[in-house]
Amino acid sequence: MTYQTLDVSLSDGVARVRLNRPEKANAMSRAMWNEIREAFRWVDVTPEARVAILSGNGAHFTSGIDLSLLGSVQAEVTDACEGRSREKLRRLILDLQDTLTSLERCRKPVIAAVHGACIGGGVDLVCCADMRYAAADATFQVKEIDLGMTADVGTLQRLPRLISDGLARELAYTGRKVPAVEAAGMGLVNRVYDSPEQLASGVSETAAAIAAKSPLAIRGTKEMLIYARDHSVADGLNYIATWNAAMLMSADLREAFGAAMERREPRFPD
Repeated sequence: MTYQTLDVSLSDGVARVRLNRPEKANAMSRAMWNEIREAFRWVDVTPEARVAILSGNGAHFTSGIDLSLLGSVQAEVTDACEGRSREKLRRLILDLQDTLTSLERCRKPVIAAVHGACIGGGVDLVCCADMRYAAADATFQVKEIDLGMTADVGTLQRLPRLISDGLARELAYTGRKVPAVEAAGMGLVNRVYDSPEQLASGVSETAAAIAAKSPLAIRGTKEMLIYARDHSVADGLNYIATWNAAMLMSADLREAFGAAMERREPRFPD
C-alpha cells in the first residue's frame, strides 16, 4: 500500500511502522487512524512479517489525536434525530477503538519504541502493543482529562492491566506527564535507552531475536497471552490444551529439535 501518514517497510522478518507526520508531531488524523488499522492488518496477513516495530518519525512519538478530527466530530454525527446522532457518535468511537485493537488482533508481536512525547491517543496506542521501550527523553501523558473528556479508546481499560490500579487512576485523574524512567519503574515500559538512536538499535535487536523463533509458536504465544489476560486460569489452560492438540506437532517443532541435536541455529519457514 501507499500510505499518506505512515512509513512502512519490511526487512529480515521485521516490519517497521512509523508514524509519519513529523511536522504535526505525528498528531493522529483520521487518515492516520485508518492507515494504522490497514498497516497492522497487512502485518498480520504477510507471512514474511514475523514481528513489528511501531515508532514515530521526527521529534516525538505522537502528540495524540489531531484536534481537527475532534473538531469535525459534531458535523459528522449531526442528524435531525437526536437518537441517530448519538448512535453515529457511538459507532465513531467504536471504530476508533477498533483501529487500536488491530495491534492486538495482529497475530505477530508488536513492539512500541517511544521517544519524545506520547500523549493522549498515543498512550491508548502503545497500551495495545505487546511491549513498550522508551528513550530517556520520552514522556507519557493521559491527556484526555485536560480536555474535559473521559478517555474512550482503550487507556482506561488496558492501562490498569499494565500498571497498578492506583497509578493508573492517578495518571487518568491528573493528566500529569510521566518521564521514561518513572514509566519503567511502574512497569509501563520494559527498558529505557539513553537516546532515540540507542532505542532504535536495542529494539531492533529484540525484534530480530523474536523473528528468529518459530513463527507458529510466536503466534500461538501471543494468542494465549491475550486470552489469559481476559479469562480465568482454568479457561486459559483449557484453551492452550486445545491449541497445542492442533498445533504442537509441527514442522517447526521437528526443526527446533533437529537444530538442537545438530548444534546449529534453527531455520523456520514463514
